[in-house]
Amino acid sequence: MTTALALRRRRPVRRVAVTGDSMLPALVAGDRLVVVGGGRARVGDVVAVTDPRVPSRLLVKRVAAVGPEGVTVLGDNPTASTDSRELGPLAPAAVRGRAVYRYFPDSRRGRL
Repeated sequence: MTTALALRRRRPVRRVAVTGDSMLPALVAGDRLVVVGGGRARVGDVVAVTDPRVPSRLLVKRVAAVGPEGVTVLGDNPTASTDSRELGPLAPAAVRGRAVYRYFPDSRRGRL
């Protein structure tokens, strides 16, 4: 088994599409991200989290705090964001992964 394959098995990779304006100006609607699962969320990370209201939906937010009560996530654009200000801290298990790369559109491609 190659190292890359072993890494992939331990850290699931998913693609996520950004919708809405909650992460402006860092992320815009239509951006496509690579999200890598596993590891701990750290303050400043952009993460995909399970929406506690609709578990089949993912939210893309920035980690503002990590504490005993859970992970606090906020949108970069507070007037357009549903985040921990409304939802409260999220369980660490709600963090599905860290956004590491924007692959679309080509003009905005690069590491996050």
